[in-house]
Amino acid sequence: MENDNSRANDNTKLEQLQDHTTDTTDNLLTTNQGLKIHNNQDSLKAGERGPSLLEDFILREKITHFDHERIPERIVHARGSGAHGTFKLTKSLSKYTKAKFLSEEGKETPVFVRFSTVAGSRGSTDLARDVRGFAVKFYTEEGNYDLVANNMPVFFIQDAIKFPDLIHAVKPEPDNEIPQAASAHDTFWDFISLMPESMHMIMWLMSDRAIPRSYRMMEGFGVHTFKFINDEGKVHFVKFHFKPKLGVHSVAWDEATKISGKDPDFHRRDLWEAIENGAFAEWDFGVQVIPEEDEHKYDFDLLDPTKLVPEEEVPVELVGTLTLNRNPDNFFAETEQIAFHPGHLVPGIDFSNDPLLQGRLFSYTDTQLSRLGSPNFHEIPINRSINTVHNNQRDGHMRQQIVKGKVSYEPNSMGGGCPFQAMVKDGGFASQEERVDGKKVRARSQSFVDHYSQAKLFYNSQSGPEKKHLQNALIFELSKVTIPAIRERVVGQLAFINKDLAALVAKKIGVDVTKLKQPNGSIPADADPKTLQSPEKEPLTKSSDALSMKNTVKDSIESRVIGFIMEDGVNAADVNSLKAKLEKQGAVVQIIAGSLSTVTADDRSNFIPKHSLTSISSVCFDALYLCSGKRSSDNLLNEDNKPGTIHFVNEAYKHCKAIYFGKETDGVLKASNIANKKHEDPAIISSENKKSDEAFITAIANHRVWELETERNNPA
Repeated sequence: MENDNSRANDNTKLEQLQDHTTDTTDNLLTTNQGLKIHNNQDSLKAGERGPSLLEDFILREKITHFDHERIPERIVHARGSGAHGTFKLTKSLSKYTKAKFLSEEGKETPVFVRFSTVAGSRGSTDLARDVRGFAVKFYTEEGNYDLVANNMPVFFIQDAIKFPDLIHAVKPEPDNEIPQAASAHDTFWDFISLMPESMHMIMWLMSDRAIPRSYRMMEGFGVHTFKFINDEGKVHFVKFHFKPKLGVHSVAWDEATKISGKDPDFHRRDLWEAIENGAFAEWDFGVQVIPEEDEHKYDFDLLDPTKLVPEEEVPVELVGTLTLNRNPDNFFAETEQIAFHPGHLVPGIDFSNDPLLQGRLFSYTDTQLSRLGSPNFHEIPINRSINTVHNNQRDGHMRQQIVKGKVSYEPNSMGGGCPFQAMVKDGGFASQEERVDGKKVRARSQSFVDHYSQAKLFYNSQSGPEKKHLQNALIFELSKVTIPAIRERVVGQLAFINKDLAALVAKKIGVDVTKLKQPNGSIPADADPKTLQSPEKEPLTKSSDALSMKNTVKDSIESRVIGFIMEDGVNAADVNSLKAKLEKQGAVVQIIAGSLSTVTADDRSNFIPKHSLTSISSVCFDALYLCSGKRSSDNLLNEDNKPGTIHFVNEAYKHCKAIYFGKETDGVLKASNIANKKHEDPAIISSENKKSDEAFITAIANHRVWELETERNNPA
């Protein structure tokens, strides 16, 4: 009896621990993401007697889970950071989609967002020149919806079959595992030189978009064209956008290389500290919606992932706000273990036939199985649907859900037929019915052939400083290419985009541009990629304001980091006054001194430095204030402090940042390289100006004065 009682107590304790127990009785059949299944009898095919389709995510999930019932770092996007938040719908999209989280104005949906670089390992720097991932998991009432986006609206390739080649080319070269998190090497540019379809993306990658100031200051794009389907079955094509409230801003390449040495966690730290300080990261969520009947209206193919839809042709309609307001409790458990997949859908959103997207629908499930080691990765807390999952999948490595009963198949009678398939009217997912006719072929549509017009559009849209940075990036990258033939081929590709750009780059990398083949003729379908030519085609939209950071938000200093440089004798009243004004508008003030010792002000009050002149660099700040006070200024110029002080000022000036010289700091100004610029340079703020504080705030909001870069002939 005693043993029986002990066993009963043990069973009671076990039942109390089984908080993942579910019962399939009287529930509707779902996928592992909580999406209700409308048809569990038939796979998705190209016609009733046609081949099964790769995009059948329900079939793949079910069979893959079965394959792994007997039971590492991401290959790409390994270096990342993330946060929790909410998505609030501010304008209903019910006329376009039946997705519930996009239908009810004011509705809030919990989210987790992961930002990342692509090429580097987990240990690489945040400031690599690279694409940034911008992946959003929406925990909706209809199941998880993943929008696996980037900070650039296009991609390198048109078909997923080339993705392994692209990544192998950009990764460290296999013979020596060099270089880390960099595209400036032979194999990457060899691949690019033979892939004309990559040239639009190359313009983005070589631009300042590839080195953002912050995750909070970069755009997000869905890249692919998706479909909205409303309650009546009407279809619209859609492009997704996230536009940062703080504007789109970058660092200079010279800054990026130095930040990588001073603080390789710069972006990760920036996001974490901003959220901890209550400066929540925010984006406007927008859509470009195109009626299905307008699919062939444009001078590009909507299914081509190397093309964007210019906002001048289809404006972005802002319909919601994404806010990140809570940091993870555990980086590994949440940020590392979160698993995204573009095939995690909800009713009202569907795929287009974009061949890159179609391949991703297979790849993401496969890579999560390899990375997380189990078909049950959906049961890790960060990946769980807020809906209870009901299906007949079973077992597998790391299974957590405990399903009672004998039945693990469907149809069944022993379980009362449960879980049941869901009717469409009850939220069951049904793929869009569309006619699919054609031969089974390995081919690419001729509508994908134009590889240069949108590359021209992007380059034409850049401001003067942005073009200069793009040119310098190409020169830097191609200077690292050791094989002359590769450099020649890349310049040959650039000639299709802009002859002046090609000529400038050619001159700097030792290529004789007169020997290059010039654009002529048209591209045959079976062209040899080594000799591929293309007509010079002008884009329908000649330039787009939306593509230049010159036109971004410049009316806020929220969360900007301002360095206050001071020493003993600093004017406390001026420091406290300016500090209060900056912090009132959301900026972050950090004190820098010759050491970390307490600084004693002129009124005997104290300031505690966060940094010393030798432990930090100007590249980690958005602007500088040389604090008022002659004794402070003199101390900054003593034998120990002068080198660091002057380097700080000169380097910030080189990068076109606002520098405010407080009262009685002329000694520092005169010792710098910019003494003769005091009255003519908008980046230099003098205390002699009666509204100097306001002028400093305006200069910070402008991010920096890039236009002066050319005038100074001093590249940032």
